[in-house]
Amino acid sequence: MAGKAARFGMRALGSGGTALPGLIAERMQPNALGQLAAGLSSVALITGTNGKTTTAAMLARILRTDGRAVVHNRAGSNLMRGVTAAMIDAASPIGRLPNETNAVLEADEAALPAIAAAAPPSVAVFTNLMRDQLDRYGEIESIALRWADALSKFPPHTTIALNVDDPLIASLSRHWPGQSLSFGIEDPDIPPAPPGEIVDAVWDPQTDEDFRYSRRYFAQLGRWHTAGGTQRPRPDIAAEHIAASSEGTSFTLRTPQTSADIALPAEGLYSVYNALAAAASATALGVSLETIRAGLGSHQAAFGRQEEVLVQGRRVRVLLGKNPSGMNQALRTLQHPGERHHLLVLLNDGIADGTDVSWIWDVDWESQAEHCESLTVGGRRAADMALRLEYAGLPAPCQPIANDIGTALRTALDAVPDAGQLVVLPTYTAMLDVRQRLGHLGASRLWDVA
Repeated sequence: MAGKAARFGMRALGSGGTALPGLIAERMQPNALGQLAAGLSSVALITGTNGKTTTAAMLARILRTDGRAVVHNRAGSNLMRGVTAAMIDAASPIGRLPNETNAVLEADEAALPAIAAAAPPSVAVFTNLMRDQLDRYGEIESIALRWADALSKFPPHTTIALNVDDPLIASLSRHWPGQSLSFGIEDPDIPPAPPGEIVDAVWDPQTDEDFRYSRRYFAQLGRWHTAGGTQRPRPDIAAEHIAASSEGTSFTLRTPQTSADIALPAEGLYSVYNALAAAASATALGVSLETIRAGLGSHQAAFGRQEEVLVQGRRVRVLLGKNPSGMNQALRTLQHPGERHHLLVLLNDGIADGTDVSWIWDVDWESQAEHCESLTVGGRRAADMALRLEYAGLPAPCQPIANDIGTALRTALDAVPDAGQLVVLPTYTAMLDVRQRLGHLGASRLWDVA
């Protein structure tokens, strides 16, 4: 009741905060999440560096398409308090969830062990493991070891779903004797990663052997092997015949039993990986392939991830980028031949972003230089970003550098012609800020307008 009262007060004040009700409930009852989760029919936990929010949104839509009741931390608040807040929002005032409720819970990489202990998973999905917020998480090898330890405490009935194109994720199978599903890309025509693109995982921390590739798609994802004979296994669930289209991305989804053609309304190879992760977890939960196909086909962009809105007669597209690999993949969706874009790049250094912004120098901004029509820069570290983009050869920003995101947004919109499109590339807290400001400007989601 206290958590619900906090939620009501936040909404009355127009606050976009999502975790406060959970924090209040935890202070009053430390095992609040465990008590709320006790009556759930199933729990799907999704973790990894990139793709958690979109994968969770895809899975939640698939389960709803299957007629199941779903509770889901859709805003991406993925620490213990955020997960608890989502459960409070769905529960009755006396803390009861509707019968046959299924939870789809995005879990922060470091918070996964505690969340899994309170809400034991039916399926746990591991998307990828890349450098992100080293000041909070440490090196990626330490996270892999933390996850391996967490697996030892999972219930024996849990199914784990692993992206085997990422060698660090594939290695988790060594620590799990139970049921598992693997997923990855099986398409020999996928273009390789650009020369020099950042690779975060370069060696196996257990064998000290370097990862080698016959084909690398991006970051460390691809067809890998080691000198000692370890190699990427053939995935149980795979994407084949991948093709970009004006409507998004199409591919054939292959499962152990059969296959189906998927028309995914999202761009980029990383969106295909998100769809595979959602399909693997849905398969583990007993959803039919036809329902998975229908759910993926009706996907709508998650909170700030390829989200598109209409404001002041202009289309605004928000592409979150919070680490080198994630930002590189966002930029790849903007590099169609002949296309040029009006860009608003927002860099913050809050705790949720990571206080060290040196990662921007590992992003391939140079690839965007020929596609940039106008540039506006904002956020708390706008000057750092402007300097990086100057070295990358992008045009000078439309204004003197100002840290205020509201000023930057207005300047960027003014640079876009009527019926044109503004592309916003924010870090996490900047994304929350700019979405709220777009709402104040009367932004409408494009599918609502249509």
